[in-house]
Amino acid sequence: MKTILVATDFSPEASNATAYASQFAADTGAKIILFHLYHVSIHALNARVQSSSIDELKADCVKKLSDLAKKLSENYKIEVMPILKMGDFEDQLQKTIDTTQADIVVMGMLKDSIEQDLLGNTTTAALQRLKFPVLAVPLNAKYKGLKTILFACDITRGVQKTILQKVKNIAVRLGAAVEMFHVSNKLNELENEQKEAKVIEHFTDGLNGTNYYYKNVTSNTIIKAIQDEITQINADLLIMVPYKYGFWDSLMRISKTRMMASRSEIPLLSLPL
Repeated sequence: MKTILVATDFSPEASNATAYASQFAADTGAKIILFHLYHVSIHALNARVQSSSIDELKADCVKKLSDLAKKLSENYKIEVMPILKMGDFEDQLQKTIDTTQADIVVMGMLKDSIEQDLLGNTTTAALQRLKFPVLAVPLNAKYKGLKTILFACDITRGVQKTILQKVKNIAVRLGAAVEMFHVSNKLNELENEQKEAKVIEHFTDGLNGTNYYYKNVTSNTIIKAIQDEITQINADLLIMVPYKYGFWDSLMRISKTRMMASRSEIPLLSLPL
């Protein structure tokens, strides 16, 4: 990863994610694109503030972003470029990704809540909609190196070679071990030994040259099984692949990636197909 795009709204969770990404950049020699979407306060609009005053508010925000970029650059000895945009968040974020040729987007994650499970937030929306790697960093997560990666994958859907290649590239770059972790809620889902052998062979081909291992467990509570495995192997990073559902299916399902992002104590990297 040479270019990391960090989206910030200056909230505590965004500030923590910015610090996390900056430390990672310092360790890996990457540069930071500090992205902020500016929008006029609803209070200013309701008060019909003059355009000159709105320009002043924007100028203050530009200065705040520039000052933060300078501070990060000095503290972490890294290159930081501030970018302020106006408009739709996802649209402007995608345009910035394209123009800066960023390798990954980093965003802060709010604490778990029922509302987030049902409705999501800006970060979980990005996880689901962007066809681009997004790292969601929990509020209390601190960067201490990335040596153990848990890749929670759905074997029954298959794991594409392109995804395995991305996981391999990350593991090789970081010198990290990878656990391929599958949770089944059906006892007979992988009961055929020959079928499971083919799965392992697929991983061997895709992850050749990395330190990896495969684990399959049966549980009716997939999210808890992943959380328990994170604790058991002391994982530093969780990787998941968000799957797309049709309109009617999406009304009945809550994304496991979205739920895990809001409940995980470690950063979650989403690798979309």
